[in-house]
Amino acid sequence: MNCPHCRIEFHDRPMQTEIGRDIVGYWYLIIQKCPACKRFILQLTVNGEYRLVWPRSSLRSPCPKEVPNTISEDYTEACIVLADSPKASAALSRRCLQNILRETVKVKPCDLAKEIEQVVDNKILPTHIAEALHTLRIIGNFAAHPIKSQKTGDILPVEPGEAEWNLDVLESLFDFLYVQPERLRKREEAINQKLVEAGKKPLW
Repeated sequence: MNCPHCRIEFHDRPMQTEIGRDIVGYWYLIIQKCPACKRFILQLTVNGEYRLVWPRSSLRSPCPKEVPNTISEDYTEACIVLADSPKASAALSRRCLQNILRETVKVKPCDLAKEIEQVVDNKILPTHIAEALHTLRIIGNFAAHPIKSQKTGDILPVEPGEAEWNLDVLESLFDFLYVQPERLRKREEAINQKLVEAGKKPLW
């Protein structure tokens, strides 16, 4: 795993301490210590589900450094609150998406559904990513607005898996819009330097 403190990968044998049993199941505390930064990592587990309780961060990969700060801040917060509040995480993911469309894709500002349609109609993104944006928006709507079940009348919750899927979609956007272009730019820059050294015309 990657240490949530220092982000360095390590492998160890965690110590497991039984807390006890309640109506949910058997609870255990999983204790690990990162050999690199020497700090503890604590997780609670019950019925095969794990929750990071220390540090107050996320086990997901950190936001790529190529992503602008205004966008990475919302994404990072959405990751941190995921375990405690999938609803809050989904709402932050929705906001993050809208900021990406306005600041990077440069859509004409309106409501999010119409902004996504601009992206789909103009074929700005690969089809599999563009089609996923509407689902992210819908899950975000469940988080931002109380929507009741037509069968039970209960307010429909945002499930943890749905909120986590939103983060997966955002990561796909990050890779396509920020990471890959920067990687290609650096490679072209390196080739240009070689061309100049060889006395040839650069690519640009």
